[in-house]
Amino acid sequence: MKPIDQPNQFLVAPNSTVKLADISTKAADHYEHDRETAEKEFKALRKELAELQFKLYAEGKQKLLVVLQALDAGGKDSTIRKVFRGVNPQGVQVASFKAPTKEELAHDYLWRIHHHVPSAGMIGVFNRSHYEDVLIVRVQNFAPEAVWSKRFEHINQFEKLLADTGTRIIKIYLHISKDEQKERLQARLDDPERNWKFESGDLKQRAKWDDYHVAFEDVFAKCSTDYAPWYVVPADNKWYRNVAVSRILVNELRDMNPQFPPAEEGLENIVIE
Repeated sequence: MKPIDQPNQFLVAPNSTVKLADISTKAADHYEHDRETAEKEFKALRKELAELQFKLYAEGKQKLLVVLQALDAGGKDSTIRKVFRGVNPQGVQVASFKAPTKEELAHDYLWRIHHHVPSAGMIGVFNRSHYEDVLIVRVQNFAPEAVWSKRFEHINQFEKLLADTGTRIIKIYLHISKDEQKERLQARLDDPERNWKFESGDLKQRAKWDDYHVAFEDVFAKCSTDYAPWYVVPADNKWYRNVAVSRILVNELRDMNPQFPPAEEGLENIVIE
């Protein structure tokens, strides 16, 4: 296997603090090669990801949960589409968490999340997640601080439960600049085939950019743990984002080291007529 350069380059160490304004969102500040080199590396990583995922599915014992968070237009959808292209769709489940339904609101806020965690042999991908309940809920004042502030510990304990019962957890924040977000939102307005992705509410969220950064920084400080770490991945350049995310996933799957189950005894004696 080829080594992965700096697999923990964007890891948020437990009990550390992060200032998003101090982390460049540009590929050039983190990657010494050009886009062509990155595309070749990404192609190789995606091939290995598919191979490792196939083994994970065949083995049927381990589980991997990938949490993706970002501000609006941060690239969650395209990351899933690009990075997981070519994997066995039977072995990957994607859950997208929108505003909670009436039924979901009738339960505790983790109820709808637990239903979607991966089962043995599966990779689960969360497009947004339980972290919305300490992000948008906080910034938009959907709940008082006395309520949402307790959720950091709830979330840590929930993720510890998953980890203790055999789920590997990787959490990735796709870090884009305000200028890049503006370009992506404008592109949705300009292209009739992408108008469906634009919502006027996105502008209200954009107006609270700084508040969201503060909320995310709290998430990283309080919820990046040894068993469920956060990574802050520069994502202005989509080609570099794809490489960086793939490195993290492949490195984790290599460490999990899934194996094909042993074959049934006596197969060498079977003749199919």
